[in-house]
Amino acid sequence: MEAQAPRPIRLEANWLRRLEGEFREPYMAELRRFLATERARGKEIYPPPRWWFRAFDATPFDRVKVVILGQDPYHGPGQAHGLCFSVPPGVEIPPSLANVYRELESDLGIPPASHGCLLSWARQGVLLLNATLTVERGRPGSHRGRGWERFTDAAVRILAEEREHLVFLLWGREAAQKGSFIDRRRHLVLTAPHPSPLSAHRGFFGCRHFSRANEYLLATGQAPVDWRLPPAGGDSA
Repeated sequence: MEAQAPRPIRLEANWLRRLEGEFREPYMAELRRFLATERARGKEIYPPPRWWFRAFDATPFDRVKVVILGQDPYHGPGQAHGLCFSVPPGVEIPPSLANVYRELESDLGIPPASHGCLLSWARQGVLLLNATLTVERGRPGSHRGRGWERFTDAAVRILAEEREHLVFLLWGREAAQKGSFIDRRRHLVLTAPHPSPLSAHRGFFGCRHFSRANEYLLATGQAPVDWRLPPAGGDSA
Protein backbone atom coordinates (compact mmCIF):
# COMPACT_ATOMS: atom_id res chain seq x y z
CA MET A 1 0.00 0.00 0.00
CA GLU A 2 1.28 3.45 -0.89
CA ALA A 3 2.16 6.00 1.77
CA GLN A 4 -0.75 8.01 3.10
CA ALA A 5 1.18 11.04 4.27
CA PRO A 6 2.66 14.05 2.42
CA ARG A 7 6.27 13.02 2.80
CA PRO A 8 9.03 13.43 0.22
CA ILE A 9 8.69 9.95 -1.25
CA ARG A 10 10.77 11.31 -4.10
CA LEU A 11 12.24 14.75 -3.71
CA GLU A 12 15.43 15.77 -5.45
CA ALA A 13 18.27 16.28 -2.97
CA ASN A 14 18.70 20.03 -3.38
CA TRP A 15 14.96 20.57 -3.08
CA LEU A 16 14.79 18.35 -0.03
CA ARG A 17 17.60 20.21 1.69
CA ARG A 18 15.70 23.47 1.29
CA LEU A 19 12.21 22.20 2.02
CA GLU A 20 12.75 19.53 4.68
CA GLY A 21 11.92 22.01 7.43
CA GLU A 22 8.41 22.37 6.01
CA PHE A 23 7.73 18.69 6.73
CA ARG A 24 8.24 19.36 10.45
CA GLU A 25 5.79 22.26 10.58
CA PRO A 26 2.38 21.82 12.29
CA TYR A 27 0.49 22.63 9.10
CA MET A 28 2.08 19.64 7.40
CA ALA A 29 1.02 17.36 10.25
CA GLU A 30 -2.54 18.65 9.79
CA LEU A 31 -2.33 18.01 6.05
CA ARG A 32 -1.02 14.51 6.72
CA ARG A 33 -3.96 13.74 9.00
CA PHE A 34 -6.45 15.15 6.52
CA LEU A 35 -5.15 13.06 3.63
CA ALA A 36 -4.95 9.90 5.73
CA THR A 37 -8.53 10.41 6.93
CA GLU A 38 -9.85 11.05 3.44
CA ARG A 39 -8.24 7.90 2.09
CA ALA A 40 -9.46 5.87 5.07
CA ARG A 41 -12.99 6.97 4.16
CA GLY A 42 -12.51 5.47 0.72
CA LYS A 43 -12.11 8.70 -1.21
CA GLU A 44 -9.97 8.61 -4.34
CA ILE A 45 -7.15 11.14 -4.23
CA TYR A 46 -5.19 12.22 -7.28
CA PRO A 47 -2.41 11.89 -8.20
CA PRO A 48 -1.14 8.70 -6.51
CA PRO A 49 1.09 9.45 -3.49
CA ARG A 50 4.27 8.51 -5.36
CA TRP A 51 3.66 11.50 -7.65
CA TRP A 52 2.73 14.18 -5.12
CA PHE A 53 6.22 15.69 -5.31
CA ARG A 54 7.01 14.70 -8.86
CA ALA A 55 7.44 18.28 -10.11
CA PHE A 56 10.41 18.69 -7.77
CA ASP A 57 11.92 15.35 -8.67
CA ALA A 58 11.58 15.95 -12.42
CA THR A 59 13.16 19.42 -12.25
CA PRO A 60 16.08 19.65 -9.78
CA PHE A 61 16.44 22.94 -7.93
CA ASP A 62 19.66 23.95 -9.66
CA ARG A 63 18.20 23.32 -13.13
CA VAL A 64 15.05 25.40 -12.81
CA LYS A 65 14.90 28.27 -15.28
CA VAL A 66 11.15 28.59 -15.95
CA VAL A 67 8.29 28.09 -13.50
CA ILE A 68 4.74 27.45 -14.71
CA LEU A 69 2.21 27.61 -11.88
CA GLY A 70 -1.09 25.78 -12.04
CA GLN A 71 -3.97 25.54 -9.58
CA ASP A 72 -4.65 21.96 -8.49
CA PRO A 73 -4.28 18.56 -10.19
CA TYR A 74 -6.72 17.25 -12.74
CA HIS A 75 -9.58 15.50 -10.94
CA GLY A 76 -10.45 12.79 -13.46
CA PRO A 77 -9.23 9.18 -13.32
CA GLY A 78 -5.79 8.66 -14.84
CA GLN A 79 -5.13 12.32 -15.59
CA ALA A 80 -2.93 13.74 -12.82
CA HIS A 81 0.69 12.62 -12.64
CA GLY A 82 2.32 15.35 -10.61
CA LEU A 83 3.11 17.96 -13.28
CA CYS A 84 0.75 20.90 -13.75
CA PHE A 85 -1.27 20.90 -17.00
CA SER A 86 0.32 17.56 -17.98
CA VAL A 87 -1.32 14.15 -18.38
CA PRO A 88 0.28 10.74 -19.01
CA PRO A 89 0.69 9.54 -22.61
CA GLY A 90 -2.48 7.94 -23.89
CA VAL A 91 -4.78 10.16 -21.80
CA GLU A 92 -7.02 12.59 -23.69
CA ILE A 93 -5.63 16.13 -23.79
CA PRO A 94 -7.63 18.30 -21.33
CA PRO A 95 -9.20 21.53 -22.61
CA SER A 96 -6.81 23.82 -20.68
CA LEU A 97 -3.78 22.07 -22.15
CA ALA A 98 -5.34 22.18 -25.61
CA ASN A 99 -5.49 25.96 -25.19
CA VAL A 100 -1.84 26.02 -24.10
CA TYR A 101 -1.00 24.19 -27.32
CA ARG A 102 -3.11 26.65 -29.30
CA GLU A 103 -1.19 29.61 -27.87
CA LEU A 104 2.12 27.81 -28.42
CA GLU A 105 1.27 27.36 -32.09
CA SER A 106 0.21 30.97 -32.46
CA ASP A 107 3.32 32.22 -30.68
CA LEU A 108 6.06 29.96 -32.04
CA GLY A 109 4.44 28.04 -34.88
CA ILE A 110 4.71 24.71 -33.03
CA PRO A 111 1.84 22.40 -34.03
CA PRO A 112 -0.14 20.86 -31.16
CA ALA A 113 1.30 17.62 -29.82
CA SER A 114 -0.67 14.41 -30.16
CA HIS A 115 -0.36 13.74 -26.43
CA GLY A 116 -0.41 15.72 -23.18
CA CYS A 117 2.77 14.63 -21.40
CA LEU A 118 4.98 17.65 -20.61
CA LEU A 119 7.83 15.75 -18.97
CA SER A 120 10.29 16.88 -21.65
CA TRP A 121 9.66 20.49 -20.55
CA ALA A 122 10.32 19.53 -16.93
CA ARG A 123 13.59 17.86 -17.88
CA GLN A 124 14.72 21.07 -19.58
CA GLY A 125 14.24 23.11 -16.42
CA VAL A 126 10.55 24.02 -16.55
CA LEU A 127 9.11 23.49 -13.06
CA LEU A 128 5.49 22.45 -13.59
CA LEU A 129 4.08 23.19 -10.16
CA ASN A 130 0.50 23.24 -8.96
CA ALA A 131 -0.44 25.44 -6.00
CA THR A 132 -2.23 22.43 -4.45
CA LEU A 133 -0.68 19.02 -4.95
CA THR A 134 -3.68 16.73 -4.40
CA VAL A 135 -7.39 16.68 -5.21
CA GLU A 136 -10.38 14.40 -4.62
CA ARG A 137 -11.82 12.62 -7.65
CA GLY A 138 -14.47 14.72 -9.36
CA ARG A 139 -14.11 17.66 -6.96
CA PRO A 140 -11.86 20.41 -8.32
CA GLY A 141 -10.45 22.62 -5.59
CA SER A 142 -11.39 20.13 -2.87
CA HIS A 143 -7.96 20.23 -1.17
CA ARG A 144 -7.43 23.97 -1.29
CA GLY A 145 -6.79 25.62 2.05
CA ARG A 146 -5.46 22.42 3.63
CA GLY A 147 -1.78 23.40 3.68
CA TRP A 148 -0.40 22.66 0.24
CA GLU A 149 -0.42 26.34 -0.71
CA ARG A 150 1.92 27.14 2.16
CA PHE A 151 4.31 24.42 1.00
CA THR A 152 4.32 25.56 -2.62
CA ASP A 153 4.63 29.19 -1.50
CA ALA A 154 7.80 28.16 0.30
CA ALA A 155 9.16 26.54 -2.85
CA VAL A 156 8.47 29.60 -4.99
CA ARG A 157 9.90 31.94 -2.36
CA ILE A 158 13.11 29.92 -2.09
CA LEU A 159 13.55 29.94 -5.85
CA ALA A 160 12.95 33.68 -6.04
CA GLU A 161 15.41 34.42 -3.24
CA GLU A 162 18.22 32.00 -4.08
CA ARG A 163 18.21 32.02 -7.86
CA GLU A 164 18.66 34.77 -10.48
CA HIS A 165 17.04 35.37 -13.87
CA LEU A 166 14.20 32.89 -13.68
CA VAL A 167 11.00 33.18 -15.69
CA PHE A 168 7.72 32.83 -13.80
CA LEU A 169 4.62 32.17 -15.91
CA LEU A 170 1.63 32.88 -13.70
CA TRP A 171 -1.60 31.78 -15.34
CA GLY A 172 -4.76 32.62 -13.44
CA ARG A 173 -5.62 34.47 -10.25
CA GLU A 174 -4.24 31.89 -7.82
CA ALA A 175 -0.93 31.71 -9.65
CA ALA A 176 -0.68 35.49 -9.77
CA GLN A 177 -1.01 35.63 -5.99
CA LYS A 178 2.25 33.72 -5.69
CA GLY A 179 3.96 36.49 -7.61
CA SER A 180 3.64 38.90 -4.70
CA PHE A 181 7.00 37.90 -3.23
CA ILE A 182 8.99 37.62 -6.48
CA ASP A 183 11.49 40.43 -7.10
CA ARG A 184 10.82 41.70 -10.63
CA ARG A 185 14.30 43.21 -10.73
CA ARG A 186 15.86 39.74 -10.51
CA HIS A 187 13.34 37.68 -12.46
CA LEU A 188 10.90 37.94 -15.35
CA VAL A 189 7.30 37.58 -14.16
CA LEU A 190 4.61 37.16 -16.82
CA THR A 191 0.94 36.96 -15.92
CA ALA A 192 -2.12 36.00 -17.95
CA PRO A 193 -5.60 34.58 -17.37
CA HIS A 194 -5.83 30.84 -16.85
CA PRO A 195 -5.92 28.81 -20.11
CA SER A 196 -9.23 27.24 -19.12
CA PRO A 197 -11.93 27.54 -21.81
CA LEU A 198 -13.76 29.82 -19.33
CA SER A 199 -10.99 32.43 -19.29
CA ALA A 200 -8.45 31.86 -22.09
CA HIS A 201 -10.16 34.41 -24.35
CA ARG A 202 -9.66 37.12 -21.70
CA GLY A 203 -5.95 37.46 -22.43
CA PHE A 204 -4.25 34.08 -22.37
CA PHE A 205 -4.52 33.83 -26.12
CA GLY A 206 -2.00 36.26 -27.54
CA CYS A 207 0.10 36.55 -24.36
CA ARG A 208 3.19 35.17 -26.19
CA HIS A 209 4.66 33.86 -22.96
CA PHE A 210 6.66 31.10 -24.66
CA SER A 211 8.61 33.39 -26.98
CA ARG A 212 8.99 36.06 -24.30
CA ALA A 213 10.40 33.48 -21.89
CA ASN A 214 12.97 32.32 -24.43
CA GLU A 215 13.94 35.89 -25.32
CA TYR A 216 14.65 36.57 -21.65
CA LEU A 217 16.61 33.35 -21.21
CA LEU A 218 18.79 34.16 -24.20
CA ALA A 219 19.29 37.75 -23.01
CA THR A 220 20.53 36.45 -19.64
CA GLY A 221 22.93 33.91 -21.12
CA GLN A 222 20.75 30.82 -20.71
CA ALA A 223 19.65 28.19 -23.19
CA PRO A 224 16.08 28.64 -24.43
CA VAL A 225 13.43 25.99 -23.83
CA ASP A 226 12.60 23.73 -26.75
CA TRP A 227 8.83 23.84 -26.39
CA ARG A 228 8.32 21.09 -28.97
CA LEU A 229 7.26 17.77 -27.46
CA PRO A 230 8.59 14.36 -28.55
CA PRO A 231 6.04 12.26 -30.47
CA ALA A 232 5.49 9.65 -27.75
CA GLY A 233 5.54 12.01 -24.78
CA GLY A 234 9.03 11.03 -23.70
CA ASP A 235 7.71 9.17 -20.68
CA SER A 236 5.74 6.10 -19.74
CA ALA A 237 4.13 8.27 -17.02
